[in-house]
This record gives sequence, C-alpha cells and structure tokens, in this order.
Amino acid sequence: MKNTFTLRRRGRYNEVERGEHMIQSTLCYIQNERGQYLMLHRVKKEHDANHDKWIGIGGKFEDGESPEECVLRETLEETGLTLTDYRYRGLVTFVSDQWETEYMHLFTAAGFAGALRQCDEGVLEWIDRDRLWSLPQWAGDRIFLRLLEQGEPFFSLKLRYEGENLRQAVLNGRELPPAEH
Repeated sequence: MKNTFTLRRRGRYNEVERGEHMIQSTLCYIQNERGQYLMLHRVKKEHDANHDKWIGIGGKFEDGESPEECVLRETLEETGLTLTDYRYRGLVTFVSDQWETEYMHLFTAAGFAGALRQCDEGVLEWIDRDRLWSLPQWAGDRIFLRLLEQGEPFFSLKLRYEGENLRQAVLNGRELPPAEH
C-alpha cells in the first residue's frame, strides 16, 4: 500500500505519493558553551548528496511529525543529545535540476543534555566559528549560516542549484545579488 496524501490545486484534488514531490527535513546548528558548532562531516553513506560536506544535524520528517518533533528525534538519533533549548529560525527551500524540491526547517540550539556518540552518517566534531568557514559546505549553507550569525529573525530562503552550483538565492522574496552567494 502506497503512503499518499491529497493536494488541492485550483479547486481540484490530486493524489500524490508522499515524498515523491515534497521532501521536508530539519537542520539544526547546535552551539556549546565555548561558542563552537556541532557539525557532521558526511563521509560514511554511499550515494550521499552531501558527501564530504560539513553540515548541521538533522534529517527527513517521518509521517505525522512537526518540525520540532523531527529535529528532536533526528538530533537524538544522530548525536545521542537531547535538545533542551532550541529555536525555529527559518524555512529554506532547495530547488535543484538533479534532486527533488526540499523544504528544510532550520533551527539553532544552545542547550542540550546527554553524551555525544558516533554517528553512522559521518563524523561529528565541535568546530570553532572561525574555522567553520574554511570547511567544504554548500554555498547556500554559508548564506543561512551568515543569517543565523547576524541574528536575522525568522526568514524564508530559496536556493536554486544547478548541480552543485548555486545559481539563485532569494531571501524573504527578494533576490540576493550573486556577490552575496
């Protein structure tokens, strides 16, 4: 039995397979008391779109989850940590000529409990803020990391990629000049 849901478009209802046209995920930048971010170096999974990139902690929604439930579950599964102080910061829409459109709910966290453990998707490491910018990352990740660092209130960011190249970034409905990519 396929897992389906109904979309309403222009007064008509269309049934689509869940996950086929709409991927939702979370990503969280967890900060420790020294101001370091917990980053995941994606080196363990085969056929990983994020292979060899450094990213925050997160993953795809399970059926019926809210963004908050997903980020809590994914953080616990990937790190062994339970978030105790976290904040929903923005929605990032990824559009690509190679992958399905993805809606990523972005969080930051300043409080957690538990002990860090190994992750089966990559290597976890606390990274100093100044070193963060020298690590291999997606160009769009650098944009939303900069927005987080600047204390930008809740934002919507659309990132359009061709292959691994960022071609367009739209922040709160306004296109960013290429120099800001």
